This record gives sequence, C-alpha cells and structure tokens, in this order.
Amino acid sequence: MAPQENSAHNSMIPSFIYSSSSSSSGIYDLIRTNSGMTPTKERIVIPAPKEKLEMYTPAFYAACTFGGILSTGTTHMAVTPLDLVKCNMQIDPAKYKSVSSGFGVLLKDQGIKGFFRGWAPTLVGYSVQGACKYGFYEFFKKYYSDLAGPEFSAKYKTLIYLAGSASAEVIADVALCPMEAVKVRVQTQPGFARGLSDGLPKLLKSEGAAGLYKGLVPLWGRQIPYTMMKFASYENIVEQLYKHAIPTPKEQCSKQLQLGVSFAGGYLAGILCAVISHPADNLVSFLNNAKGATSADAIKQLGMWGLFTRGLPLRIAMIGTLTGAQWCIYDAFKVFVGFPTTGGVTATPTPAKH
Repeated sequence: MAPQENSAHNSMIPSFIYSSSSSSSGIYDLIRTNSGMTPTKERIVIPAPKEKLEMYTPAFYAACTFGGILSTGTTHMAVTPLDLVKCNMQIDPAKYKSVSSGFGVLLKDQGIKGFFRGWAPTLVGYSVQGACKYGFYEFFKKYYSDLAGPEFSAKYKTLIYLAGSASAEVIADVALCPMEAVKVRVQTQPGFARGLSDGLPKLLKSEGAAGLYKGLVPLWGRQIPYTMMKFASYENIVEQLYKHAIPTPKEQCSKQLQLGVSFAGGYLAGILCAVISHPADNLVSFLNNAKGATSADAIKQLGMWGLFTRGLPLRIAMIGTLTGAQWCIYDAFKVFVGFPTTGGVTATPTPAKH
C-alpha cells in the first residue's frame, strides 16, 4: 500500500513542479513522509510562469506607442550636434563648408552649449512623432492585413508595410511640424531664441499658427518616403537576415541576438531612408529658415545637385545610426514588456474553412 499512498500523495502536487527545465525560476526542497512516518526530502523545480501577452490588443498598441516615444525622442535629441551642423550646412554653405569645419565654426561662435541648441523642441517633437509613427504603424499594418485577407497580405506583404507606414506618418508629421519649425529657427538663427520656451511664442507672434505649419507639405515630402522606406526595408532586411545570415530560426535565437539583428537591419534601412528623403530635408530646412520663401525659391538657390547632395554624407551617418538605435530601443522595450521583436517571420495564409 505504501507505493499507492505515495502515488496518491504525488497526485496532489501539480505536475509542473517536477519539471527539469533549465529556464526554471526556483529550486525547492519538499519534505515528504512515507507510510512509516519517515521524513524524506525531494528536490523539485518550479519553472517561471510565462505570461502570454496577446498581440494587437490595447496593451500591445500602448506598448508600441510608448516604445516609439523612447526610441525616437531620445535618439534624435542625442544626435542634436550632427543635426545642427547639417541644418547650417544646408542654410549657409559658404560658412559651414564641411562637417569638420562646421563643428569648428559652431564651437567658435557658440561654444560647447551651442552643440545642443534646439534640443528641447527636438525631444518634444520627435517623442510625439515617434508615438504616432510606431503606434499607428502597428495599427494600420494589422488593419490593412485584415482588409486584404491572409493570402493577399502574405503574398504582397511589402505593400502592407508601405501603406501602413505612410498612413502612420501622415498623422505623425502633423504632431511634429510645429516643433520642427521652432527647432530649425533656433538652430539656424542663433539670435532668434534660446530654445522652445521662448522660440514657440516668438514664432507664433511673428507668423501666427500658420507659420508653425508652413513646412508641413515639404515635411510630408521628406518623412513619408523616409518612413515607408524605414519600415518596409527594415521588415524585409530582417526577414532576409534570419533566412540567409542566421542559421537558427528566430524563435530559437537569444533576445540579445534578436536585438542585434534589429540594430543591423535598422542601420541598413536608415542608409536607404537618408538617400530617398534628403531633397525634401533640404527644402524643409530652407523654408523654415527663410520667412516667406517657397519651394521654387529653394530649388532656384540650391540647384538640383545641391538639393540632392548638400549635407548628404553627414545625414547618411546620422540617419543610419539613428534608425539602427531606434529599432533596437523599440524592440528592446517590446521584449521587456513581453512582446516579440519586429519582423523576421513571414506571414502564412490561413487555410479557408470548409
């Protein structure tokens, strides 16, 4: 009867405590008594509970939105010195002739503090933009996939990425545009204002609310192609990295390796983003710096070659690093709250039910 008693005793203990998984959260000693009332000690392993968080729920979209704030606002603020030199090279190429001389001129004219001029509108503007960009991208990607159906969305997934990212960026730029206008003024006109707190009221007073949005169309022209390239190329690059460069399936890779792939994919996507959006970036800088200027004025002064190339090497370095860091931070936050990293798994059409 002793074995039966012991078996009955065991049946009262949940089966998961006998797991020998290496990912367990605790090892405990269990004291038993057999039929002869002799205490025995058994070691049991209790694995860590794995909470399964559901994709495309309000919690998922909230995590994506907050991840976008963390990844976009902080990274743009961190590269303010590069952005400052780039904007001044676009506006005053006679004075800011190259990257190296640009930093020297900036240091001489404004000192060390001058390297972070405009950091506040950069942080605020790109934090709000990042929230809309990433949060709405995940929403529209799911929305358009559902509209297209599983077979079409799997076959033409790049079109889904392009449509979702473009839709998200239209909204994100409306949020960004006022801060971008203040940022460019503060960075390229040192006497205009010290920063956001006095720059925004001064711009509103001189040009009204319309002055905050006069660069919206060129901003769309810069950011929508940029974001379409950023998301579509990233999703495809990451998929190809997992398919051809990494021998292990994504779900079996460590989180550290997955985040490394996120950074690499983001950096490569960033190079493509910089090239495709650079002409519009020159237009935005020109229009926000010159009161009453038009796109035709910018093209006439810069010329087509200048429009496509002025400040481009610096922007490639800046945007490549920026985009790689953004994807890494964004995916790290998603992993932290319990969601998978972005990209790397090709959608499989769901069989039709008969």
